[in-house]
Parts: sequence; C-alpha cells; structure tokens
Amino acid sequence: MAPISRSHRPLTWTADVGERIRSLFWLKAIGTTAFTWLFFIGYFHLLRNPAYPVTVMPLTALDHLIPFQPYTLGAYLSLWFYVGVAPGLQLGFRELVVYGLWIGALCITGLGLFYFWPTQIPPLTIDVSGYPGFAMLQGVDAAGNACPSMHVAVAIFTAIRLDHVLREARTPVFLRVANWIWFAAIAYSTLAVKQHVVLDAVAGALLGTAFAIPSLRWRPEYRNRPNTLVGADIIGHH
Repeated sequence: MAPISRSHRPLTWTADVGERIRSLFWLKAIGTTAFTWLFFIGYFHLLRNPAYPVTVMPLTALDHLIPFQPYTLGAYLSLWFYVGVAPGLQLGFRELVVYGLWIGALCITGLGLFYFWPTQIPPLTIDVSGYPGFAMLQGVDAAGNACPSMHVAVAIFTAIRLDHVLREARTPVFLRVANWIWFAAIAYSTLAVKQHVVLDAVAGALLGTAFAIPSLRWRPEYRNRPNTLVGADIIGHH
C-alpha cells in the first residue's frame, strides 16, 4: 500500500494509528522479517566462531538476588514481536528507511563488539530439562554474545521510538505506560531466564539509548501544526 499523503491530521488518535499501520504495511512486515534474519546470520556466525578468546562476564550481587523464573520466558520471546511495532507505526517511506538505518547501525555496532570482544555468561547451575522451551532456547541462543545484551539494546531503542510515535499520535497515557512496562518486562526477563547478567543488560541499555536519542533528532519528520501535516525535513527540532 502506498504511503498516505494528507493535508490534515486524523481527528482521533485511533485514526492516526490506523493510518500508520496501513501505510506500507507489507513493506514493513517483509522488511522487518528480512532484517531480523540478516541480523541472526551474523549473530550466530560470531556466536559459533569467536575471533578472540571469550571473556566470562562477572556476576554482581543483584544477579545472585534474581532467581531463575521460567514464567518470564514469554516476555523474553515477545521481543521479536515488540521490535516490529515501532517501525510498523512509521508513517512514510523516508521515515521507515531512516528508522531502519539507525537500528541497523545499532545492530552492526553490537556485532562489531561481539567480534572484537566475545563474551559469555558463567555456566548455568540450573537444570532446565523440566521447563518446556528452555532446552531449545539454550540450543539456539547460547550463553555467548553476552555483553552488551542486544535483547535489551534493541528493546530500549524500540521503547524510545515507540514512545515518540505514541506522543505524536496523541494516544492516551496508558498506552505509553504500557510500552515502558513491556520494555521493562523484556529487560528483566533477560536476567530472570539467565540468558544475561546485570552488566550485560546495563551495557545493552546504554548502547540502545546511544542510538535511539540521536535517531529522534536526525530523521524525517512531519511537523505538526493544528490538525495539519507539513512537509518532512531530515533533521527534526525538539
């Protein structure tokens, strides 16, 4: 579907969000899927073929306080739906492309760090054989490529960009709160399912924020005046 060009903004936030979802829907769906697969190709190659000696990340006192919580696996896996929400709500082609460039730069940076500084979490002392899904998770997403946590990095990038879209669309506050609760659940789950340690999560949050904040400034932007969409500039002013 072609991007929507209008001289007036929708009267309601539901109409605004609906426009965003419909605009370039199939391009967004296919593009997000393809981007994720490309990332995983590089991720798993580095995971299985570290170029340098692997560093084991140290545990902190907080790591010892957080028990293994298998019920958080759903939140952990929900990232792969969550990452599609923010690009899915970009209004036009230029916005979508520049969003992809920013998150692509984030992922390339993370892969570069994994190449030059491969890391892993300490060996687990937990028997996960009795928990459905965990054997597969550990077989697919092994304990390597630990720091920074790309799970947290991509999640916080998404949370910041989604919060901005929700504010632009003038959605109710509870949706913005729900966005941050979703992010917090994903970030916490990386520790609760013992795929990362606290230092991984903190480093991931810093990395994701370092790309999300400038991505809000240097991007195409529809400048909003009362009920009017005016042209797009590559550099926004906030």
